[in-house]
Amino acid sequence: MSKFKLKWSGATRRACTSIVAATACAAAWPASAQDPIEPAAVKVLAAMSDNLKSMPALSVDYDADQEVIDLEGQKIQYSASGTIALDRAKGFLLTRRGPFADAEVIFDGKTISLHGKDTNVYAQLQSPGPSVEEATDELRAETGLDAPGVDLLASDPYVLLTDGATQGTVVGSAFVGGIECDHLAFRTDTVDWQIWISKGSKPLPLKYVITTKWVTGAPQYSLRLSNWKSGAIDATQFKFTPPANARKLEHVHADVTGEMSGEEGQ
Repeated sequence: MSKFKLKWSGATRRACTSIVAATACAAAWPASAQDPIEPAAVKVLAAMSDNLKSMPALSVDYDADQEVIDLEGQKIQYSASGTIALDRAKGFLLTRRGPFADAEVIFDGKTISLHGKDTNVYAQLQSPGPSVEEATDELRAETGLDAPGVDLLASDPYVLLTDGATQGTVVGSAFVGGIECDHLAFRTDTVDWQIWISKGSKPLPLKYVITTKWVTGAPQYSLRLSNWKSGAIDATQFKFTPPANARKLEHVHADVTGEMSGEEGQ
C-alpha cells in the first residue's frame, strides 16, 4: 500500500477531551468552582444559538490556531485559514489551507468526501443520516478528524456547547476585529472554553478558544470567525466528483497535529 498525507484542523471542544491571561481571568472568575452557569451567560449564549439556528444556509471565513506540545516540551502553534458553506437541508463544504496542504471536506447529505487538493487524493465515508451532527460525528469516529467550529454549526449549538458544562460566566466586554463582543468563559471536567459573541440583535460567534486542562502545557485551539453571511448557498459545491487521476485512500486517520494519513488500496 502507498501512504499519503493531507492536512486539516483536528481539534474541537469534544475532540480535545479535548485565555485572557490567567491572572486577568482570576479577577473576573466566580469564587467557587462549583458555581452554576450564570443566567447572563445563558442569555447571551442562547441568543447566539437562536440566531444561528434561524439561518437555514450560511457561510463564514475562519482562521484557526492549534497548539501542540512536542517531545521536548516546546509549544508549537499550527495556523490555517478556510471557509465554511452550509445549507442545513443539502450539505456543507469546508475548506482549509495550511502549511502542509490544501484540503476540503464535502458533504452532500449522504456521502462525506475528503479531498487533498495538492496531493490529489481523496477518501469517502457514508453518513448515517443527513444532518450536520450525524456527518461530523461519523467523520470524527472514523478518522479522528474534526471540522472547525462544528459545534457552532449544529441544529442547536446551545445544547452541544453546554454539554458537560459545570460553570459559565460573562467575563465582560471585548473587541474582536473591531467589533464589540460579550466574552464568555465556561468549564467542563476536561476542557475550559471561551467564546466571544458580537453584541446586538443578531449575535454571532467571532472567536472560540478551547483549552485542554489535563495535558502538560494546556494546549489551546483557537478559532476566529469573520465575514458571516446568511442566505442562499450554491448547492452544486456540495457535490464531489474525483478529479482526473485522483487516488482514492481506503483508510484515513488524523494525528494530534491534525495531519491526516491515508493508505491507498493495492
